[in-house]
Amino acid sequence: MPSDDSSNTITLDLGTPNPRQAEFFRETAKNVAYGGARGGGKSWAVQRKAVLLALTYHGIKLMIVRKTYPELIENHIKPLRQLLQCGHSDKHQRIASYNDQRKEINFPNGSCILFRYCDTDRDVDRYQGTEVDVLFLDEATQLSEHQYKAISACVRGVNDFPKRIYLTCNPGGQGHGWVKRLFVDRRYRVGEDSSDYAFIRAGVRDNSALMEADPDYIKRLEALPPKQRKAWLDGDFNILDGQFFEEFTDDPSHYDDHLWTHVIRSFEIPADWRVYRSYDYGYAKPFSVGWWAIDYDGVMYRILEMYGCRETPNEGVRWSPSKQFAEIKRVEREHPFLRGRNIHGVADPAIWGDASGISIADVAARQGVYFDKGNNDRINGWAQMHYRMAFDDHGKSMMYIFDTCKAFIRTIPEMIYSTTRPEDLDTSMEDHVADESRYMCMAHMIKPRVRTVDVPLGDDPLNQRTGRRKADPAISIFTKV
Repeated sequence: MPSDDSSNTITLDLGTPNPRQAEFFRETAKNVAYGGARGGGKSWAVQRKAVLLALTYHGIKLMIVRKTYPELIENHIKPLRQLLQCGHSDKHQRIASYNDQRKEINFPNGSCILFRYCDTDRDVDRYQGTEVDVLFLDEATQLSEHQYKAISACVRGVNDFPKRIYLTCNPGGQGHGWVKRLFVDRRYRVGEDSSDYAFIRAGVRDNSALMEADPDYIKRLEALPPKQRKAWLDGDFNILDGQFFEEFTDDPSHYDDHLWTHVIRSFEIPADWRVYRSYDYGYAKPFSVGWWAIDYDGVMYRILEMYGCRETPNEGVRWSPSKQFAEIKRVEREHPFLRGRNIHGVADPAIWGDASGISIADVAARQGVYFDKGNNDRINGWAQMHYRMAFDDHGKSMMYIFDTCKAFIRTIPEMIYSTTRPEDLDTSMEDHVADESRYMCMAHMIKPRVRTVDVPLGDDPLNQRTGRRKADPAISIFTKV
């Protein structure tokens, strides 16, 4: 590459990509995701792809986004400044220059790489008016779907440069669900074109440079607990890193026999089963309503739901409180599962507000929709959900979800643990279905069921004679044995 002084030539060695990285470089879909296992060489691939585009297309504008600015510095700005000799004292030896105030790298041919972060939804506002040709979302599973869509809107322009979005990802994080839907499961909504999405699955063993530099890295991953190992080593998107409701299972092969699955086919509810309603308020945020039936043995069935979410418009709606309760009343009057039944409601006690004015509960009552105040004990509420989801020795659960309840089926597996309160889930997630389900479970508490598990003789120090021990996944989450 020529320097500022045409008499000199600077040679830039970008290294040799492994086969998966080379596939990532060649892919021309509008949205390209690269990743899976940890240690797959994602940052290296992003940096080289950005530099190649900047050198190939004179005047192209690129942007690299991560969740926080410190991550940008360590993972991209420092390595790129070193690679491009941005800090070289002799300007004739620089391949590009870095502007710390503007947080961008500029090339002599007019191309530039911007560095931006997005930690919260408020940060999205800073992208209004930003226009780039190519966007890199590094560790995209750390971003919500709302953030992903808002930042992706920056990719536009009337020039002839390629318009693409490159994402790197590992299983886990708040964006796990939408990344898995688009790139792994390839389930698309109206307006989404399957040909616009490509997924390059990269494993740690593909990264020969890492294997040479740290040959024990795989051994450390292999020593992790089973679910974390499958996510980090194998890049399995069906296993969530930090998944809060690990026991939740959606197995279509058992929809009819109700064994070892929580999701089942809908059926007609017997007339003498009790029916309940749970509610989590939302207007600017999503609202969630669940209708539940309880059978003679106390087993709980989620038979119907209503969900409103501004971030997933194909799945929900945005209504005022009055509209929400009017629709709840209409559904209970007309739906064959609900009409003619005496339905008891439970809701977040926050909807009663204070005595200074009309509360959300008052608005509901005016529509003929009544609630009892739910028990907002979060930790015991989650414990109750774990107790109900636990399977007994015969594969039976105390909670089932009709396969028509898409919001529950989508959001519950996405819940992850809080990083500040290990017993709780991360409240930055889309937790509204989880919250109203928790109120329902706390209104109908059960004791944990102890399950007997067969184990090989000698493997269990608690009972080596019989080779059997008592275990309950729900209890083990909170109790050390």
